[in-house]
Amino acid sequence: MGDRGPDNHSEVTDFILVGFRVHPEFHILLFLIFLLVYAMILLGNVGMMTIIMTDPWLNTPMYFFLGNLSFIDLFYSSVIVPKAMINFWSESKSISFAGCVAQLFLFALFIVAEGFLLAAMAYDRFIAICNPLLYSVQMSARLCTQLVAGSYLCGCIRSVLQTSMTFTLSFCGSRAIDHFYCDTRPLQRISCSDLFISRIISFSLSSIIILPTIIVIIISYLYIVSTVLKIRSSEGRKKAFSTCSSHLGVVSVLYGAVFFMYLTPDRFPELSKVARCVTP
Repeated sequence: MGDRGPDNHSEVTDFILVGFRVHPEFHILLFLIFLLVYAMILLGNVGMMTIIMTDPWLNTPMYFFLGNLSFIDLFYSSVIVPKAMINFWSESKSISFAGCVAQLFLFALFIVAEGFLLAAMAYDRFIAICNPLLYSVQMSARLCTQLVAGSYLCGCIRSVLQTSMTFTLSFCGSRAIDHFYCDTRPLQRISCSDLFISRIISFSLSSIIILPTIIVIIISYLYIVSTVLKIRSSEGRKKAFSTCSSHLGVVSVLYGAVFFMYLTPDRFPELSKVARCVTP
């Protein structure tokens, strides 16, 4: 094969983030919606982290995990939302090649870390409800730190692999990414490389990440439900379930949005954008 010239991905210096395909008049409305959501994310997560760090009564494994969950939610939202808001007012809607790489890398890191952190929180609830007398021993500060560090490590490994694989593709022709941030599937759509191997590897990586975390969450809650149903007092059952409700809500929204984003057929790109907007 000869030199591909401008077809080679190394010649690409920037991309265009198409965003939502709506009339320009709706850009103001979308900007205000994104601004409101981002302000709520900032206030909620910064407030949560501040309370957890300053209140000694919250120095427990559950709140340690919640503080890290707030940190992850804050930063992966900050990776994509500010740029999307700027592009609502920008004519070019461009993002540099390096910026696109950084955006994909950081978003993948934080979203995978959140999945593992949710699995760690499910295990924490399992120990708290099923083995309460051993809770302080089994959920030691060292173990909690290791679980959180392991979540970030797994996110970093997955992110390095995914980002490297995506940006070794060749991009020729259109530079327009049909999304409001740099993500793997929209980038694959504008690639002129053979995507068969890339998609197989991407699916394998996602399965390796998603399946273990889902299995841990499901098994933990099967034991939790079994234990709670053995509690004779309805008040006791209600109290036990209430400690898991917020965690279950986050799990449902996160995995529901992830499945919706990545299982939606390519001919419906707008649906995956909507799913991304409702991810916590």
